[in-house]
Amino acid sequence: MPKTFKTTEHVLNHLSAMQPYVPGLQPSGEDWVKLNTNENPLPPSPKVTAAIKQALGENGDRLCLYPNPNSSALRDALASHHAVSPQNVIVGNGSDDILNLLFRCFSSSTQLAGFTEPSYSLYPVLAQIQGTQCVSVEFDRTFMLDPAKVTASKANIFFLTSPNAPTGIHFTPETITTLLENFPGLLVVDEAYAAFAATNAIALLSEHPNLCIVRTFSKSHGLAGLRVGYGLANSEVIQALDTIRDSYNVNQLAQVGALAALQDPSYYQATIQTIIDTREKYLTEFRDRGWFTYDSQANFIFTEPINSSGQRGPEVAQALFEYLKTRKILVRYFKGHPLTNTFLRITVGNEHSMQILLEEIDSWLQNA
Repeated sequence: MPKTFKTTEHVLNHLSAMQPYVPGLQPSGEDWVKLNTNENPLPPSPKVTAAIKQALGENGDRLCLYPNPNSSALRDALASHHAVSPQNVIVGNGSDDILNLLFRCFSSSTQLAGFTEPSYSLYPVLAQIQGTQCVSVEFDRTFMLDPAKVTASKANIFFLTSPNAPTGIHFTPETITTLLENFPGLLVVDEAYAAFAATNAIALLSEHPNLCIVRTFSKSHGLAGLRVGYGLANSEVIQALDTIRDSYNVNQLAQVGALAALQDPSYYQATIQTIIDTREKYLTEFRDRGWFTYDSQANFIFTEPINSSGQRGPEVAQALFEYLKTRKILVRYFKGHPLTNTFLRITVGNEHSMQILLEEIDSWLQNA
């Protein structure tokens, strides 16, 4: 009789007790107001759909072929878009793919990876998978960044989300320049939400070889379902990432769709401005209710609810989160950190969705 196989005896020790990344709920069924995963509420450019249909060919016969392994056409277009060389660009299966490659290339049990806390909760998961030792730089409630703490972290690679998730606060080019001039390792500026911000770090690339910028088509271009992200860095960093990248990491339709999106800038300028205008309107709505709300430069709002008795705190935030869920409205609640557990993060949806949200919040205030 063969010996019973026990997975726990064979899985790598550092993985056996780790907790996976938990994405926002993706509900089944109709009639949900989904404001929990920062998806773009507006459809992508019509050029995207047309390009994908053309790429399918008659009866989908082109799907039997592998995609371009380097995403060459998309790399070239991104290089032109950002005024860099194609050797400064890498394309991934979402920006998470690029982040994963960065952890694999530049961190280990002896080479520290750093990040701010709180920030994107995928970072510690990727670190655990790699067996990486981590160091975190803790924010206080102001979410002001202290460059000296990053420099003192002794990290080989440091991840800075700008605009920050989950607050939406962004860090100026001046702050990032100070970091780059003093931090000796590779600084990764995760700009998933940069399209909605007043400034970004792109102009710093030419003067700072220790800068890597990571971006995604999921938020600004409405292509979350296609999973396309990219990184910008000096050619040696890109070459290192390319060395360990899966040969066909971005599928054919995703490459075509992202390329078509880049070729319709006026459409996206309009949709991004619509989201910004909606964000500013509802920032005011929450503040008019007396709720502390951070100045967001992203496509979401981070706000601290107050109930009808004038109370705030983790119990109040969770109560509203659960109430909204019973009303088929999804927002995000991060209960695991004292700087986030009194807040809700709310994706900026379309006007109709935001109005429904406010109506239900006011109903909760009247009945809680």
